[in-house]
Amino acid sequence: MSATLASLRIRNLALVEDLLWEPSSGCVAVTGETGAGKSIILGAIKLLLGERADKSLVRSGADACSVDGAFSLPAESPIHALLEAAGLEPCESGSLIIRRSITLAGGGKQFANGSPCTLALLREIGDRLVDLHGPHDHQSLFSRDQQMLLLDAFANASPLRQTYAAARKEWMQLDTEKKRLTEDAAALAREADLLEHQVREIESASLDSAEEEPLLARQKASANGHRLAAICEQMQALTGETEDSVSSRLTELTRLARETHRLDPSASALSDEAATLFESAQDFSRSVERYASALDADPAQLESIEARLDLLQSLKRKYGATLDEVIAFGTVAASRLATIRTREERGAGLDAEIDRAAAALKKASDKLSHARTSSAAALAKLVKKHLADLGFARAGFSLAFEPLPEPGPHGAEQVEFLFAPNPGEPERPLRAIASSGEISRVMLALKTSLAAQDSIPILIFDEIDANVGGEIGAKIGAKMKELGASHQVFCITHLPQVAAAAGTHFVVIKDTSGNRTTTSLVETIDAEREYEIARMLGGKADSALVHARALLAGK
Repeated sequence: MSATLASLRIRNLALVEDLLWEPSSGCVAVTGETGAGKSIILGAIKLLLGERADKSLVRSGADACSVDGAFSLPAESPIHALLEAAGLEPCESGSLIIRRSITLAGGGKQFANGSPCTLALLREIGDRLVDLHGPHDHQSLFSRDQQMLLLDAFANASPLRQTYAAARKEWMQLDTEKKRLTEDAAALAREADLLEHQVREIESASLDSAEEEPLLARQKASANGHRLAAICEQMQALTGETEDSVSSRLTELTRLARETHRLDPSASALSDEAATLFESAQDFSRSVERYASALDADPAQLESIEARLDLLQSLKRKYGATLDEVIAFGTVAASRLATIRTREERGAGLDAEIDRAAAALKKASDKLSHARTSSAAALAKLVKKHLADLGFARAGFSLAFEPLPEPGPHGAEQVEFLFAPNPGEPERPLRAIASSGEISRVMLALKTSLAAQDSIPILIFDEIDANVGGEIGAKIGAKMKELGASHQVFCITHLPQVAAAAGTHFVVIKDTSGNRTTTSLVETIDAEREYEIARMLGGKADSALVHARALLAGK
């Protein structure tokens, strides 16, 4: 036996004040009068599995309600990895404890092994732990995708299905990339042309972020070149060799200072200072000469400077307020151009990758299709055998395959379950002909056929035997008992034949004391079970008790 629900504790949930349920493994029947509260027991399990709830569930007079479930897990259960990935406490001795509480104020909390967790995690745990079938859940068999999942489970094709899904994902990604590149080709080509022009224009300018200020200074100097040359000529005349020049006067001044020093040795300072003045005048004259010779009054040179400045201004108008920004724009444009060129090269080489991915997808698809078609006849044969046990002695059941125009999410074909409940009738799609009683039995036949492959350990059947009765009910009970050999099966039922087939039998009882109503759950054994089966048969007369004993003896 794989995982089982070991115990369920319910406090102040609807009509339940305090209930402890410790079901056994195998097939467990839950019965009771209509309205006794069987749905409360099922609702409590759903709460543990992450179903949303509100404060209306809190029992009148209480502040909160809670549900605690203890599940016994084998070492290989995938639940352990889920808990580890979520950072929760591991299961001690293989026991998973889930607690859910709801307050009257509307708040709620949930815990797994004592650690707070999310409802999403509880739902994920529930998906791997419990398979619940209500009165309308069998309608999922009408879904062709669900039918494909059932076939793949029977064929043990999950690894092939995963390989196919990975191959299809890779092929679709490459194909989408190719389409996007093709659709964008014209726009990218236009963008590349513009970027190429921009990069070429900026790179050909050989920009230096520090060149503009010196050029402006040179432009200003060149524009005033003629006036500056005239000024220099005047300064050179004043410091030249003419009779009234500054140099001639300083020469005379120096001679007089020396004469003074000769006549009065204490006046040496005057002689030195006069000599310094003369030397300074000579230095200034040479500086003027050098400055004048360096003046750029060539119109061609000025034109060249102004042309360069015009180019810089033009680039700044297009690409940025400063030369630094222009240079940065060029760098970004060059990078984008390289990316486009790479995409163009990528597009040229993508066809080969798409062909390789398509070949891998075809190979994975063929293997998956082969596994399905090889197993379809065996599954149909097994389902027909179980259908015969459930009252369809000569029913037809087969699987039809429809090739898809291109690989779909689940493979290269779609499957359809075909069913003919009566001999002589053509097989037609299950959704087109089956009544609720018929589809319930088909679902049970499929569940029994897939019992060995079904990885979900706990099965709950909530009145799926509705609209059937008599001998068919007994056969449904036998199938549930058969499922109980490999699963823990809970069967909430009104059929005595089904209840009698279960290994253990619990009764939901509603009791009113004073102004309070409570629901309890008790196990029936021996005479008590006989009386409960007799009640379900229609009464507690001797004939009903005799029938009840016969049903129990045949279980």
